[in-house]
Amino acid sequence: QVQLVESGGGLVQPGGSLRLSCTVSGIIFSMTPTGWYRQAAGKQRELVARISNGGTIYADSVKGRFTISRDNPKKTVYLQMNSLKPEDTAVYYCNTYPPTHLAWGQGTQVTGAS
Repeated sequence: QVQLVESGGGLVQPGGSLRLSCTVSGIIFSMTPTGWYRQAAGKQRELVARISNGGTIYADSVKGRFTISRDNPKKTVYLQMNSLKPEDTAVYYCNTYPPTHLAWGQGTQVTGAS
């Protein structure tokens, strides 16, 4: 059973930074692509970034500002978010890629002050 626990969100001024963390269990972490997703109010959930042994891929809206990484021994995936904008405001989730639909966690709220 896949379990995901996100943390690290908060309120940040424009141009600020946050680092999100997600601990994962129930999968062979080092061999499973994982991703960060976000859902803004009134919008559909979208993929922000994903990481696999083949590399990383980012949504155009965050390219150059966000960095996804992972620590295999800790079974943790990170999202470093720099130069945050008000439009980055959303609940951020981690999951496998493609997502395991029964495994969505509570997410962590990121609010970019305007």
